[in-house]
Amino acid sequence: MKIETQKKLAAGLSITSNAFIILFKLIAGIISGSISIISEAIHSMSDFLASVLTFFAVTRSAEPADKDHPFGHGRYEDMSGFVEGGLIIFAAFYIIYEASKKLLFGYNMDLNSTLGIWVMGFAVIANILVSTYLFHIAKKTESVSLLADAEHLRTDVLSAFGVFAGLILIKITGYALLDPIIAIIVALIILKAGFSISKATLNNLLDGSLPNEDIEKIDNILNTYEGIKGYKNVKGRRTGPGRDIDITIIFDGKMTIKQCHKICDDIEHKIQEALGNASITTHMEPEKV
Repeated sequence: MKIETQKKLAAGLSITSNAFIILFKLIAGIISGSISIISEAIHSMSDFLASVLTFFAVTRSAEPADKDHPFGHGRYEDMSGFVEGGLIIFAAFYIIYEASKKLLFGYNMDLNSTLGIWVMGFAVIANILVSTYLFHIAKKTESVSLLADAEHLRTDVLSAFGVFAGLILIKITGYALLDPIIAIIVALIILKAGFSISKATLNNLLDGSLPNEDIEKIDNILNTYEGIKGYKNVKGRRTGPGRDIDITIIFDGKMTIKQCHKICDDIEHKIQEALGNASITTHMEPEKV
């Protein structure tokens, strides 16, 4: 199956699962009167919007370079991931606001937690399965937006499990005030994930450098290659699922352009094998005598 098809199927699965989970959580939250379940529904709504963005991003990023985008469409994935991070942050602050109102101005102590327990248990299992699949496809295809969507769902697993455990505790103790407290804890987990995603994707959008492990792989290839005299100005950036890399390679001044070009091709091939999807530009420079 083609990489683009795998990415689209994964994004489509995320959209479908989130739609059903939102519906179940909203119904359970309204019937049970639980602010923590409603907060989870809000979180899942942000997941749903993020999944729609991801589907759009992986569809656009798969398109080949054209006149308007000569370097391809990989930035769509970075932008999608950044917006997803913003949605997570917004959802977290809204949950904190609603839960704080419940704590400060009173709360319904007649909380029916049974329905919520069943719904949140289902949500935990469903999101574990979907997020695991998304992580697998994101790693396989090096998709930034799918990875952000998977991280999004993983926070949903953690927060949904927290609500699930809290509802069981409420049912046992009868202490319904735990519900908004759990909602705030959930929001803090969501907030941390949102800032993490936004920071990583913003780095790509602002042409931040490649991770140290990628640079080390490039250095190892160049340092062990016997046909060159050295190298300098190694630069790299992420563009969606791919990487742009620029290297200046130093050669013996007596070598022909054909010989140098052949070595450059070989080095580029080795780097692509080590890093995966990469566009590499090599500059040839003679050794200074």
